[in-house]
Amino acid sequence: MMAAAVVWVRAGPRRAPALWQMRWLSLLLAATVAAEQQVPLVLWSSDRDLWAPAADTHEGHITSDMQLSTYLDPALELGPRNVLLFLQDKLSLEDFTAYGGVFGNKQDSAFSNLENALTLAPSSLVLPAVDRYAVSTLSTYLQEKLGASPLHVDLATLRELKLNASLPALLLIRLPYTASSGLMAPREVLTGNDEVIGQVLSTLASEDVPYTAALTAVRPSRVARDAAMVSGGLGRQLLEKTTPAAVPHPPVSYNDTAPRILLWAQNFSVAYQEQWEDLTSLTFGVQELNLTGSFWNNSAAILALTYEQLFGTTVTFKFILANSFYSVSARHWFTMERLEIHSNGSVTYFNASQVTGPSIYSFHCQYVVSGTKNDNLLVPHSQPSAWQVVLRDFQIQAFNVTGERFSYASDCAGFFSPGIWMGLLTSLFLLFIFTYGLHMILSLKTMDRFDDHKGPAISLTQIV
Repeated sequence: MMAAAVVWVRAGPRRAPALWQMRWLSLLLAATVAAEQQVPLVLWSSDRDLWAPAADTHEGHITSDMQLSTYLDPALELGPRNVLLFLQDKLSLEDFTAYGGVFGNKQDSAFSNLENALTLAPSSLVLPAVDRYAVSTLSTYLQEKLGASPLHVDLATLRELKLNASLPALLLIRLPYTASSGLMAPREVLTGNDEVIGQVLSTLASEDVPYTAALTAVRPSRVARDAAMVSGGLGRQLLEKTTPAAVPHPPVSYNDTAPRILLWAQNFSVAYQEQWEDLTSLTFGVQELNLTGSFWNNSAAILALTYEQLFGTTVTFKFILANSFYSVSARHWFTMERLEIHSNGSVTYFNASQVTGPSIYSFHCQYVVSGTKNDNLLVPHSQPSAWQVVLRDFQIQAFNVTGERFSYASDCAGFFSPGIWMGLLTSLFLLFIFTYGLHMILSLKTMDRFDDHKGPAISLTQIV
């Protein structure tokens, strides 16, 4: 049995084509999954047609251990019996973005050999987000499928190995990742890892050994951060310490034969006679939420949320929406006609007709507040109202719902904000001053006749 060894290599930067030019990296850059529990997995092989193009995952998909086995089984049964597992300590999608030579910096790519291998490989598959549990059991899974124990090798050991295409072999090559916060240290390590990959593949190519290779990591190197603007503005946000992004709760979904109505808010709070209650935790992500009274068809929808023992009684909130066709725009538009609050046998109405948009879209607004001001979307029918409602980061869709995901949102914020109007008017005023001044300068005329001291004096009676 050959001695086990772990490869730890550092190398300087290497000039190579940018990784983002490759077909498969569009998946890596597009996927925006949370990076705390998932790692990327890159597969390629010297054999053809091991993975169908349809197997490429869509944006945001997280590959489970069962799904991963469906991808690996055909490659292990029909493909080469020599399997290489490049296992890095840490790796995330953000590493490809930060060090892959994006934005035209081709010379800065830290993945040139990996890029070349995937470009030349007859079969390749990229899984942008694989569950860490599936990766943690990957070595054991490959060992069981191949019937061969994993062999930890370095470059020197690999050159001495005599691989046979008919005999299974599982070669494990560990790659490091630095925890340093500096910019160059991770780049150098990733470049060194890429050099190791290139040398291993060159050794196999020189021996004409068929193989299947996989690159993944034990854990992610980065944690996704919330990039949303804070209320203090971008400059304030850059000065403040970033905090981990909170996992959003799922929307409320009313289903009959399929999802029909979706409702979501970052915060849902109500007040009765100045006594406030936060209903967020009682509404979103709750399996036993009472939706009795909800209704849906192609022209009307009602989403009813009932809460027991709210302010000492049973309270029901009804979001009532209508869908109508308008010949002027030649399309259907939905309108949230009103919000009803049923409690103690009485009903409080809020006009919500400003919540509207094309029926193929959802509606989104940062703040939906009840009140009598012009910018409030919930206007009480009677004044004063004992009830107050606040919905922060509100989104609703009651028509053309596909699955449990919102369609493109029609936002309540107008395009021309007061700041934009002020800028436009100021620019037009300055343009008018510039045009007037330029016109005055072009209107200046100089004399075209001059006095000659040797001749008779001339007389200028008028200058036109």
